[in-house]
Amino acid sequence: MRRAERLRLPAQIALAALLAYALGFAFTSLFPGYLPKIGGLWSAISAIVVTQGSRKDTASSASLRLLGSAIGAITSAVYLTLLPFHPIGMAVTIFATVLICNLINVPSHGRLAAITVIVIMVTASLDPTLSPGLNALLRFVESSIGTGVAVLEVRLWPAAATASGPSSSPTGP
Repeated sequence: MRRAERLRLPAQIALAALLAYALGFAFTSLFPGYLPKIGGLWSAISAIVVTQGSRKDTASSASLRLLGSAIGAITSAVYLTLLPFHPIGMAVTIFATVLICNLINVPSHGRLAAITVIVIMVTASLDPTLSPGLNALLRFVESSIGTGVAVLEVRLWPAAATASGPSSSPTGP
């Protein structure tokens, strides 16, 4: 493996994290009191999770991230609308979230959905006055920002060359 190829993925991940953090921070700053650093953090985490070694793998990871984030955001919003944050309630919500993923036949989305639950629940614990619905929606949008940055960056990054030609087509995943 050439040195440039060994540096490609680390560079993509670092750049995606930086761009996603900046965009997530800026977006969440539009909502006073909703913790823009958490918005930047969550966007950057999403970009890091989604960025993979190929366009196809990144696209697949993006679909997992978006659906998992949506499921986790919805279950968290329902719980926090009914009850305040509690660690046991968080565990119950994680259980319900992963169970829902299994029941709708997307078990591989359960882990990312559970991570979304934790972020939303802990954010709610930092400021219990946050609207559960808006908190969950912001965390989903921030996750989408990071996911979008990762997908766009991998698509725009020059494809790696191999002895037999490009590793992926410029237009295909």
